[in-house]
Amino acid sequence: MPAAEHTIDEALIRALLRTQGAAIPDAAGLPLRLLTTGWDNELWRLGDEYVVRLPRRAIAAPLVRHEHRWLPEVAARVEPTGVHVPVPLVCGEPGEGYPWPWTVAAWTDGDAALTVPRGIRSSWAVPLAHALRALHTPAPPDHPVNPFRGVPLAVRADRFAERLASLRARPDADGARLDAAADAWRDALAAEPWNRAPVWIHGDLHPGNLVAQGRTLRAIIDFGDITAGDPAYDLAIGWLAFDAEGRAAFVDELADVDAATWRRARGWAAAVTLILLDASDDNPAYLALGRECLAEFS
Repeated sequence: MPAAEHTIDEALIRALLRTQGAAIPDAAGLPLRLLTTGWDNELWRLGDEYVVRLPRRAIAAPLVRHEHRWLPEVAARVEPTGVHVPVPLVCGEPGEGYPWPWTVAAWTDGDAALTVPRGIRSSWAVPLAHALRALHTPAPPDHPVNPFRGVPLAVRADRFAERLASLRARPDADGARLDAAADAWRDALAAEPWNRAPVWIHGDLHPGNLVAQGRTLRAIIDFGDITAGDPAYDLAIGWLAFDAEGRAAFVDELADVDAATWRRARGWAAAVTLILLDASDDNPAYLALGRECLAEFS
């Protein structure tokens, strides 16, 4: 995990809330505690109803701006499906010595999908399909551009090959399953590319960015990588989150998606699986997810 580029602590957050948190009653006086530290952001629980999200690296700051600008529009599309999107209630600006934008959003009760067994996740397949159908609509010309998400698979072919070689060289390499993932990638490269108008995509859709309570999908979070392009990037969640039963339900519910898009989605799932396996040595939960995902290609 990259090192933080700015110290975030309770005193800083309370100072920011005092000067910018007027939209939240008694914001600076509510209980506050650190929830988790990610690659790009820290999450702090604020009282019972809110969460504060602050970048810990400069590279994440533009992603927060994207959420401030676009999440209200995205939420208007997705929330009627019953899946929550964390619309910013406070669009925080730099201040109190802190250099980047930040956010307060409503808290959603539940657990990250990483902690829920893969078999139970099958019950989310249909509601997640509904949410993605609502999201995957044509985006305006000024949509955020992301050079890595929603792009043609060939753009990432060299990096896929590098990660595959790295994983094959490890003493514990699962050669047969890596071969199967490589086959999925090659098949995706051969599929017809996306040739329609770019549609909104989440851009980082994996179980760590889904919130659920048992068998109920509650929310899709972390839209910092939101962009537009090929929806296959998001549809890779069929392999990243679900077992064969859940994936079948997911695909059936999205019967309007063509076969070439599903082939590309499977390829993107293979690419993300290799990222999880190759770059999660210091994150056991994501390493375990990578191993789970790799098994879906056997």
